[in-house]
Amino acid sequence: MKPDGTRELPLTIRSATPADAEAVVRIYIDSWNAGFGALLSQADRTVTPDLIERWRYDLAQPVPHRWWVAERMNSIAGFVGIGPSRDPVDARLGELDTIAVDPSHWRIGIGKALISVASRYLIVDGYDEAIVWTVEGYERGIAFYEATGWSRDGGVRDEGRQIRLRLDLATL
Repeated sequence: MKPDGTRELPLTIRSATPADAEAVVRIYIDSWNAGFGALLSQADRTVTPDLIERWRYDLAQPVPHRWWVAERMNSIAGFVGIGPSRDPVDARLGELDTIAVDPSHWRIGIGKALISVASRYLIVDGYDEAIVWTVEGYERGIAFYEATGWSRDGGVRDEGRQIRLRLDLATL
């Protein structure tokens, strides 16, 4: 039982596969629209066959790219991916590529479980630090990253619409 009297439902985290692409895209789009779509000009994105194929390709990439899904109540409720940093390119720097949780499952610990797995594997893969990019003004996301040990490092891109946070993996 959780402190609020509700039952904790089991959560399973497993490696993602290309077969998970459609569920991943649905979560990606739903969390985008609910979380920060209104902060960007690309609000109300939709699932498309091209986007599913792109994700199918991404989920099939070999290490150093890694993806996981969180399953709850026999369905995928969230996902996370890591790999080498793309911006900036630095062999010692890992990147939290994407993390998203279905909005109907927000605030029950799925994001924390996913980011924990991702952080452990960033260490296993030999990175000293990791970065993540998020939308400036997305206070819910920024608060989540900060609560899990990430901090703003001053990096910006996309004319200031995206900010970078950094995690010192030696502190974990």
